[in-house]
Amino acid sequence: MTSQTMSSAPLPAVPLTLVQIYKRALGLLAPEKYLAMALAFAGVVIAAIQLAEPVLFGRVVDALSKGDDAFGFIGLWAALGLFSILAGVVVATYADRLAHRQKLVQLSDVFERAIALPQNYHAERGSGAVIRMILSGTSSLFWLWLGAMRDQLTALFGIILLIPTALSMDYRMALILLAAAVAYTLMNVFVMRKTSEGQAAVETYETQLSSRVVDVIGNVMVVQSYARMQAEAGALRKIMHDLLRAQYPVLSWWGILAVLQRAAATLTMVTVFIVGAILSKRGELSVGEIVSFVAFASLLIGKLDQLSGFVVRVHQQAPTLRLLFGLMDESVASADPPGAKPLPPVQGEVRFDNVSFAYGRGPQGIYDVSFTAKAGQTIALVGPTGAGKSTAIALLQRFRTPQNGVIAIDGTPIAGVTLQSLRQSIAVVFQDAGLFNRSIGENIRIGKPDATDAEVERAARLAEAHEFISQKPGGYDFMIGERGASLSGGERQRISIARAILKDAPILILDEATSALDAETEAKIKRALDTLREGRTTFVIAHRLSTVANADEILVLDHGRIVERGTFQGLADGTGLFARLVAEGGFTVPKTTGDAEAPQMETPA
Repeated sequence: MTSQTMSSAPLPAVPLTLVQIYKRALGLLAPEKYLAMALAFAGVVIAAIQLAEPVLFGRVVDALSKGDDAFGFIGLWAALGLFSILAGVVVATYADRLAHRQKLVQLSDVFERAIALPQNYHAERGSGAVIRMILSGTSSLFWLWLGAMRDQLTALFGIILLIPTALSMDYRMALILLAAAVAYTLMNVFVMRKTSEGQAAVETYETQLSSRVVDVIGNVMVVQSYARMQAEAGALRKIMHDLLRAQYPVLSWWGILAVLQRAAATLTMVTVFIVGAILSKRGELSVGEIVSFVAFASLLIGKLDQLSGFVVRVHQQAPTLRLLFGLMDESVASADPPGAKPLPPVQGEVRFDNVSFAYGRGPQGIYDVSFTAKAGQTIALVGPTGAGKSTAIALLQRFRTPQNGVIAIDGTPIAGVTLQSLRQSIAVVFQDAGLFNRSIGENIRIGKPDATDAEVERAARLAEAHEFISQKPGGYDFMIGERGASLSGGERQRISIARAILKDAPILILDEATSALDAETEAKIKRALDTLREGRTTFVIAHRLSTVANADEILVLDHGRIVERGTFQGLADGTGLFARLVAEGGFTVPKTTGDAEAPQMETPA
């Protein structure tokens, strides 16, 4: 795996520390802060009860050794133990419910943010990486919350209360327990520092693994067609090998930590017995107090093991949580500005006034683009690949923000309107139909979720889709598979058109809507598109010049600038870029008599 690949999912420039991660994760519980605080208080109570048990244990032993009545201590011990058990069950139950609820809340919030992020964010990271950020990140939050609320707060408070209690009984024995706590802390800090970079590398490879699986499964037809099964499996095994190579040293360090902690626990218990025996022989410590300190040591070691395991888990999940928080912090470039108002009822006039946008420092983008599309007109954007056609349309939908210039609809600059109202006014038919793994009816209703069955059928008829839909098992309830895999290319495109018809937006974008279709299917699609275009301001992006023949105006872009504009015939008769594109494509100028026809392929001599 190259270093370049390793950087495909970079961590934030200034990564959060474990303490900052912990604080931010707990801060997400703010909507239920009172319940969280109640659970924390319950943890303090349980810790105090657990601490009282060793003290009572020692008192019972001393009472029995002196021949005194010990039933009072035993009864109190039993009552506190029963209460601790019941309180623990209640805390565990409510902590579990809290963690599950908030996990789903965060999953929903992060999902909404992810689908609102600019397209370049998803393009740069890949869908597999984003999916892993969401699912693994929210699962990590769940386990952090559950551990903190159910066990770790009790363990932490138990240690905090134990030290002063032990000091009040005998400072020498308490120092042994304090030394054990310090040793555990130093060992954890040392191992975490040793494994920080390795754990980040592990998360990077985990992300690559998820991305690769999603990428291959999403293109399984290509993989099978090109006999890539072994090659793709080999590439996946290579990532797995790199993952294990990064993970083994991390696991080794945590294994060493476990051994050192067991050694420290054993040494602590032995030291407590040795020092306790010496002090007892001097008459400075009773047998019951020695028993209490042994129980203290056992309790302390148990709490330290709990906290150590929790810290290890947080440390291991830190890269995942950093990526999740990074996604949460991503700014939605096209979000509504302060004071944004809904777009007034749209007639359909669209104006670009000296609009410029560049991608980074590269040459791609558009520069000083100006034009006006009157309501109901069809404007075609043509030009070589990378000329800026898709960029202009992305700016109109506010997927990106112009660096200069103004885009206005009916005289209202779109930068100051709500995104919802803007995109409700625009319908899009994509080159890729963009279908969901849902029924045909549900896919059409994307254009209007509350549409009646009659409205859906009407849209399908206008898109020339009703006939083939009726022949499917279940009709409009037919499940089309992932990305419409159960449909032909023409069927997918007609459902996409039906969706746009149902939306009934005043502005229409046709993004290579007839590319890669056979002549007969394209003719059906073209009739459906002509129906869809009626009364709407339409923008057509096309490489196939036959789809732009009837446009009211053709804008020819090259290197991000409009180099020509005019009608099909006027431009084709000229000597500019458009005429060269027509010549290279083998199209003739459409006939001027009668109804305009799409240009026909010339017959080779």
